[in-house]
Amino acid sequence: MKLNEKFVITINRELGSGGHTVGQKLSEKLNVPFYDKALIQHLEAKYHLTVDEIEKLKGQKHDWWSNFKRIVGMDMTSPKYYKVSMDNEPELITTEEMFKSEQEILKGIAEDESCIISGRSGFYVFRKHPNHLSILIQASMDFRVKRVVRKKGITPEEAQEIIDQVDKMRENYISKYAKTSRYDTRNYDLVIAADGKTEDEIVDFILAYIGQ
Repeated sequence: MKLNEKFVITINRELGSGGHTVGQKLSEKLNVPFYDKALIQHLEAKYHLTVDEIEKLKGQKHDWWSNFKRIVGMDMTSPKYYKVSMDNEPELITTEEMFKSEQEILKGIAEDESCIISGRSGFYVFRKHPNHLSILIQASMDFRVKRVVRKKGITPEEAQEIIDQVDKMRENYISKYAKTSRYDTRNYDLVIAADGKTEDEIVDFILAYIGQ
């Protein structure tokens, strides 16, 4: 991956692995924006970003994503990541139209700037991108349960139920729309086990891998 050119890093992660935090910390280290699936869903819902609407925006201006960010007030300089708080696990139902619009939004982001994208179908959308690093962050179930318990203040049984539900929904999503498995390691350049590591150590490992 060439850091002196526009790049995109996609992070798929298991719930409770700490991958989302890794993405945020990595964006701060590389000084590039961080986008997650909650933001994409929020934009689709609030601004009706269907494929047709995105095509209209593209027709008005080539760098439509940059222009769109300016219009909706997303051109912040701090923090460098854009996040919408969504605690409604499991994830919202996705239709084929939503999947197509998500792809267009993600492509628009990467055309405009270097960035880090967490979740959704990033690894699939950018599989042919010439300057893309695809990462999967996993962890043992015990690690994941303990982290979700700590983060959400719930019982281990409740955490296990949420994890099982989210795992199933995310796998179904990728299977249906990307025609592959999110657990197929051939989809990634790096597969990292979070057990025994802090988020900062994982970030340092990724930075070392890309020569930073």
